[in-house]
Amino acid sequence: MHLTMATEEDPHHHHHHSPHHEAILSSLTIHKLPDKLLLHIFSFLKHQELGKVARVCKKWRLLAYDPRLWKSVSLRPEYGGLHVHYVDALLTLIGIRFGATMKYIELPCELITSPVLHDLANKCPNLAYMTLDFANAMQLHDFNDLNAFPCNLRSLCICLSEVIFLEGFMRRIYSCLSSLEVLHLIGTFEMSMEAEEDIYEVINIGKIKAHTPNLRIVNMYGITFIDDSHIELLTSNCIHIETLALNFCLRVKGSSFKSLVQRCKKLKTLLLQHTGVEDHHMMAVPWETSIISELDLTSTELSTECLENILLRMPGFTFLALGYCEFFSDRILDHLSQKGKFNNLKALDISHTHALSENAIYQFLQSHGHHLTGLMCCGKPKLTENFWLNVIGFLTSIRICVLGTANGWFLRIQSKVHIDQVIEGFAQNCSRLERLEIQWDPDTIRFSDKSNKFVDHIRLRCPHLKSLTLSDGEYYEMVKSNFERADRLKVVRTTTNYCTSIVSLLNCYKDLLFN
Repeated sequence: MHLTMATEEDPHHHHHHSPHHEAILSSLTIHKLPDKLLLHIFSFLKHQELGKVARVCKKWRLLAYDPRLWKSVSLRPEYGGLHVHYVDALLTLIGIRFGATMKYIELPCELITSPVLHDLANKCPNLAYMTLDFANAMQLHDFNDLNAFPCNLRSLCICLSEVIFLEGFMRRIYSCLSSLEVLHLIGTFEMSMEAEEDIYEVINIGKIKAHTPNLRIVNMYGITFIDDSHIELLTSNCIHIETLALNFCLRVKGSSFKSLVQRCKKLKTLLLQHTGVEDHHMMAVPWETSIISELDLTSTELSTECLENILLRMPGFTFLALGYCEFFSDRILDHLSQKGKFNNLKALDISHTHALSENAIYQFLQSHGHHLTGLMCCGKPKLTENFWLNVIGFLTSIRICVLGTANGWFLRIQSKVHIDQVIEGFAQNCSRLERLEIQWDPDTIRFSDKSNKFVDHIRLRCPHLKSLTLSDGEYYEMVKSNFERADRLKVVRTTTNYCTSIVSLLNCYKDLLFN
């Protein structure tokens, strides 16, 4: 691997190199690179690849196993982590490779044992982020002799099991949780069958909150047993909460939100996607006293009256997600606009909102489109190419945009969509674009041999584009090969495998990430 390149402007380029010059060139191999530079190159590799690199030679082995490259380690193979078969092997690694530099670790249930936790507590003083995954546990190890646990954690993520009670384990670690600012409790919503007969309370929220007075961000995702009584308990001690995410906690109805808003004065972000929130509970909350500016009500069933009541009483939004809220109407959108609730709006999801008309959305984007960084507006069959050609010009700051309607046969899109001008619109107006998803399917999209030219434009004029997601079919294949020919790999995806979202525009997105 030679490290010099002559350029056309080089005046000596056309002369024959002297034998001496040739000798110098041939001796410039990768081994001449300073260790510091090699280490930097290695830092871009995954741990699986570092393991392979370590077999090359002694020098590379030393560098590949440098603790600075092992600050953040996942040992959950199903999430792209390393597979460590034996607890003893892990104990050795903690001793020689992780040590004082380690900041982040993910452990599967079979590696969560007293000796491992003791070593992490004693040998990794800078460990700040930890994931303990009990989701697939058949049985737990015995924790009776557990008497040390990392004490400086900033963030803890526990993936719960459906049936295994974690209280025995938790009891041993409560006293070490006072430094926690971020807590993720991840339930089994995605694994569980409909209509479970027995729902077990596998972890005690009431006891946790007594030991975690400094929590700022709480994410309970898809936990079958969580209801308002648990949130009531949490708010009684954790008054510093800024973000509460309860997505897919179906038993949450909202009766605890009155206390939540009264006690947690710093609450800015409330995420309630696919919860069971009910009108009368939501309307009883003194929202006007809150500072909530990020709200997600996606897939909830609140009435028009309730939505109007609560949204107008909130102080104003930077992030608002109302996907599948079928009762969110033109009138509410207009009222919110008039009352200045959207003056600082950055991200909006109004996908699959049957009651919102084309005209209301157009008026809204004309007024507010220029400061939006995220817009999701899919599942609306009436919004075809004419609508988008008229509004893309308003979206000059947009970073994430989702449009189009999948299943055209089902929602009966009458006309074909000529895709080229839509793509050209984004290329001309949206230079900050990072993620674009267009859901129209192959039956709906019309394109030609000239379409390649327009794809060239978006590829060149949107340099920050990280993903362009299209329905699988001929158009997708053409766009994908265009990007691949230009060496832009992994940018074009299909809606089959990938789903674009605006959640990355939430203020505390990095802290909300789990798995």
